[in-house]
Amino acid sequence: MNNLISNVLEPLSQFRLRSWFMKAVLSGLHLTSFGGIGIKTIADFNASCSSIVAQLEIVIPNSTLYFSDLVSARTTMQLSDNHLSCGRTSQLVYEDICRISLYVSTSNRSGINMEVWLPRKWTGRFLSTGNGGLSGCIQYEDMAYGSALGIATVGANNGHNGTSGGAFLGNSDIVEDYAYRSIHTGVVVGKAISKRFYGAAHTKSYYIGCSTGGRQGLKSVQDFPQDFDGVVAGAPANAFSGLLSWSGRHYGITGTPGFSSFITEEQWTNLIHPDIMEQCDTIDGVADGVIEDPNLCDYKSERLVCLSNAKDRSKCLSGEQAKTIRKIFSPLYSPEGKLWYPRQQPGSEDIIAKNMMYSGKPFPYTALRLAQDWFRYALYNNPELDVTKLNMTDWAYSQAVNPFNIDTWEGDLSRFRSRNGKLITWHGQADGLISPANSERYYNHVSHTMNMPPSELDHFYRFFRVSGSGHCRGGDGPWAIGQSLKALGKAGKLDEEFLNPDKNLLTAMIRWVEEGKAPETILGRKYANDSLATDIQSSRRHCRYPLRNRYDGIGDNSQPDSWSCK
Repeated sequence: MNNLISNVLEPLSQFRLRSWFMKAVLSGLHLTSFGGIGIKTIADFNASCSSIVAQLEIVIPNSTLYFSDLVSARTTMQLSDNHLSCGRTSQLVYEDICRISLYVSTSNRSGINMEVWLPRKWTGRFLSTGNGGLSGCIQYEDMAYGSALGIATVGANNGHNGTSGGAFLGNSDIVEDYAYRSIHTGVVVGKAISKRFYGAAHTKSYYIGCSTGGRQGLKSVQDFPQDFDGVVAGAPANAFSGLLSWSGRHYGITGTPGFSSFITEEQWTNLIHPDIMEQCDTIDGVADGVIEDPNLCDYKSERLVCLSNAKDRSKCLSGEQAKTIRKIFSPLYSPEGKLWYPRQQPGSEDIIAKNMMYSGKPFPYTALRLAQDWFRYALYNNPELDVTKLNMTDWAYSQAVNPFNIDTWEGDLSRFRSRNGKLITWHGQADGLISPANSERYYNHVSHTMNMPPSELDHFYRFFRVSGSGHCRGGDGPWAIGQSLKALGKAGKLDEEFLNPDKNLLTAMIRWVEEGKAPETILGRKYANDSLATDIQSSRRHCRYPLRNRYDGIGDNSQPDSWSCK
């Protein structure tokens, strides 16, 4: 495998594409390349897809080729072999592709299942997708996204199938795949397959992912700067050890239903969240249900403590419950006072956190299940570990072990910068699973490490705070920024409006890399029922950090021109 990696990494072509996005044909969903290379004719494409497996068995060592299938545009592809826990039973394919599926060994006891989708109308670009949580789930929706734009797209399963971390038990090689090797191997192999298929190397290489996918993107920038020209990393799960300790501690803070410290979902929804908004919503200049910068919110939960003579205590909190809120909205420190993970941000409680982080159920799937499986299977190799009793000793152990440097906290990105690489990170400010404050902390860490102020970092690294957005998508604010096909909702079509690089992170990155025009803002949109098939309720230009959005005090606050980056 190492020989393959060293042999297939080619110098990037200097060829520059004039086009930065795909135009939609007015009649339906079919997309065509705008200025694309068009290397393969229709006849060549079909024949190549039929014969490619036999060729790749020679080109890709330590691999098992499963199949290559021609998939026509607008086909809803059934994923009957996909692990049930991945929740992906089918996927709409927007453009004609050659779908290649294979297994690649990464050691004598580990390997990845991966797919490469090669579009008929290839633009010369390459894209890798990421994963989420601890999952070994190929994100087919992201592969459909990339291939719809004429990009050769790869996805891998992180070295195991399904959403559980049980595969880590007794096998550190699979942990290594999860930490970094799956993405890197998929990229090396995917580029080799693309070059063999099209008869030419890619011109530019990109990455897009969120959550674990965001961490994977940062890991590539830090450790494999040659892999990508442009990386879009959303809500990155870096500071990984601190994140999982922080996630796991919530159970110890809230207790279970019936504890004096426990807060019900109804209390979060009907009492605490409205009070947070009343205290903090207008800091940005307008009451619109969105906290633009949660850093400015110093929430005082004590205001909700019941009066001593209160008869109806359903509309107030006990002192113990108010203390619970204080603990939730506080950072996690080491015994020596070192910051392991920043606080949860106010405003995030009403989207997902109330029923997944503060539910009083020990480690349901999501961030808490991730913590459970990581400590049981990756760190302690003990499936019987009582994860409800994790404490400071366990958190310190996690920090010390940091297997394969999974924390992904390197601040020196000079190798990536020297290759003229571009990095965009973004984070929803109402993210209840990964604190958005951590992405600010990492940006500042890079600034300190590289001795660069934001004006210099802007040349290769930009961070956008997306107000009112939950974890990777969804929320009360203008969260749709082209980060994935999930942003399409039920609309089911890609059009010029969606792909406009002023409104779309992926095409913004392509334009930055290929035309040198860096995004100053990203225009987010909030649709009724969160579907592009419905009307826009509000839109806002999200500022690059450290600028902050503020309502100008005049005009319709649902329109972007009523806001300014200060």
